[in-house]
Amino acid sequence: MDYSVVIPVYDERDNLAILLQSLTEVMDSLGKEYEVICVNDGSRDGSDEVLRDLERKYGRLKVVEFERNYGLTAALDAGFSMAKGDIVITMDADMQNDPEDIPKLLKEIGDYDVVCGVRSRRHDPWSRIVSSRIANYVRNKVTRENITDVGCTLRAYRSKFLSRLKLFDGMHRFLPTLLKWEGAKVVEVEVSHHPRLYGRTKFGVWNRVFRAFIDFLAVVWMKRRRLNYRIKE
Repeated sequence: MDYSVVIPVYDERDNLAILLQSLTEVMDSLGKEYEVICVNDGSRDGSDEVLRDLERKYGRLKVVEFERNYGLTAALDAGFSMAKGDIVITMDADMQNDPEDIPKLLKEIGDYDVVCGVRSRRHDPWSRIVSSRIANYVRNKVTRENITDVGCTLRAYRSKFLSRLKLFDGMHRFLPTLLKWEGAKVVEVEVSHHPRLYGRTKFGVWNRVFRAFIDFLAVVWMKRRRLNYRIKE
């Protein structure tokens, strides 16, 4: 398998059919073997029924159903564990990420191990943009990182690096940093960002600043206590 596309889904019923049609057109154009894994993270809006219908329509689609809402990190981790592709692509289900940007990510993966999207001209409420920028600044300042947009889910990874990770709740925000620790070469590329057509955002100031700060402290501790030794020849 060449590519696995992992999509966490939480209450995105009205976006799913549009997303799968657009994504399928892009992935088919690549002429490679691929699969799409949608992880339904305890949706309560009927997304599960829509996904089952789409699974019958698209032979490359696999649906994973959580018993309840476990969060974005858990949904990504479940998708990573099932993915068979050499390259794993992640994206949101809300249609704010554009499948047309996937070839741009794959073009860079030849020289790098992780390609992170950076959303240009973001179409989000100002409060969400400001809280995101504050969180990014603080995170990069203390961890001495330079990741521009940790909130962008549109990324491509070499699966061999993902298999080395042990994730905890909230760690999706720090995936590029964690993968750098495993020796991955990371690059950023500019990607599109579209206004949300249906549904509503699942993240606010609490999710992006206050709760993320607790997760951030955990990563700082991990970085300081991480084993990093070499055996003398």
